[in-house]
Amino acid sequence: MKTEDIALFHRIVETGSLVEAADLLNLPKSTVSRRLQILEDDLNIKLFHRQSRSMTLTASGSHFYDKTLSILGDLEQTLVELTDTEAEIGGHLRILIFPVPELLDIANGIFDFMDHNPELTVELIVSTEPQDMIRNNIDLAFMVEDSFNENEMVAREMITEELHFVASPDYLAKAGTPLLPEDLAKHNSILFRYPNGRIFNEVPFGNEMKIAVKGNLCLNSIQLCLEASLTGRGIAFLPLALTREHVERGELTMLFEDVEPYVGKCYLVYPSRRFISLASQRFIDHMMSALESCNAGKGCGREERLRGSIKSWI
Repeated sequence: MKTEDIALFHRIVETGSLVEAADLLNLPKSTVSRRLQILEDDLNIKLFHRQSRSMTLTASGSHFYDKTLSILGDLEQTLVELTDTEAEIGGHLRILIFPVPELLDIANGIFDFMDHNPELTVELIVSTEPQDMIRNNIDLAFMVEDSFNENEMVAREMITEELHFVASPDYLAKAGTPLLPEDLAKHNSILFRYPNGRIFNEVPFGNEMKIAVKGNLCLNSIQLCLEASLTGRGIAFLPLALTREHVERGELTMLFEDVEPYVGKCYLVYPSRRFISLASQRFIDHMMSALESCNAGKGCGREERLRGSIKSWI
């Protein structure tokens, strides 16, 4: 019995389909079916009730899945502890990235990791749409806070980003300038929708309180939020790295300048109910080190890259 066949069995369980598992693993359906049959023969049990369009676990299959989750997790942890940290690793990583300002820094960190591990293959998915990480076989994801369920994920803080309120001089001339936190509720705010579907309508004011806001425009694109604020559509809550140049040119006005900027966070997350592979563990360690300079605001060219890449954001 091979551990990789047990891992393949887990992918079939999580997708509920041989075809979907084969697509995600980039394997022929016949290969997946053959390896599943070998596993069942080795165990001398039937793992699935096979139907025309789906597969459901038998009682024995469900028991085997639950037990092998911890077994595979223990095995991977042992490999992490025993394997030379300088040794190359292989396998495949499927990584989801929310289009944060540091997108290029994350990508370059991933490319560097691949250079050190030439046997590793990687698939990157940049999206603001919600994804079921288990069903879609996503190993790791870079996501902003409040965009994932903390009860279902293990999260490691990777990047911090300062955000503040801005508006165009034209908007403020028409609507007035808010002077107190409660004044924000009287203004038109440019709303943002997180990838989990939640609308960002309770906005941090500094790092100690939140303010409920409302508006007639809701977007899921940072680029469009910036454009909407520049054209006088309302008050936006955006990264300082993105707005600083426009503030300096007088195209945007920073509001509540005496209030400390809110520190937003980007996390590297993975499902808590899936064992973490050796490749994933090494990748997390690598990215923690690679993005350290961005957290310190040094060396990563954050603002220059942000201005250069904003037109490519979705």
